Amino acid sequence: MRVHVRTADPDDELDVRRIIDAAMLDLGDIEARIGNEDVLVAGDQRGVTDEFTETAETSERERILGVIVLDPHTDERGAHISAVAVRNRHRNRGIGRELVSRALEREGRLTARFDADVRPFYEALEFAIEPVDDRRYRGVVARSGDGIDG
Repeated sequence: MRVHVRTADPDDELDVRRIIDAAMLDLGDIEARIGNEDVLVAGDQRGVTDEFTETAETSERERILGVIVLDPHTDERGAHISAVAVRNRHRNRGIGRELVSRALEREGRLTARFDADVRPFYEALEFAIEPVDDRRYRGVVARSGDGIDG
């Protein structure tokens, strides 16, 4: 499946909320985060039937499949990943990887805090990882050539 990643716009708010809610995450004011361009979405295109015609005409309409929410660092460059979430039936297809990759391309450096069960995801993305406590980790990754190796 081929996906494209872009900055979320106000029309994406409901889809973003649904994906975040399904992941059981609470990220506060999503509308403000979208307005600040701190949310990226991954989508695809699919043909949809036009409900107002007798014939099955198709138009291209994007489905939002995943989302990444960023908190820009105020005291250093880059951003912190508040959340990465992908619709359940579209997981393990590289959508989360693409979201993080695009965020890294945009920000230059990313940090994250995460539970042990998602550590393999961040390891595969070459984050430098260290434990916070016995259940949580923090990681950092930077674009190649930015002076940080992971």
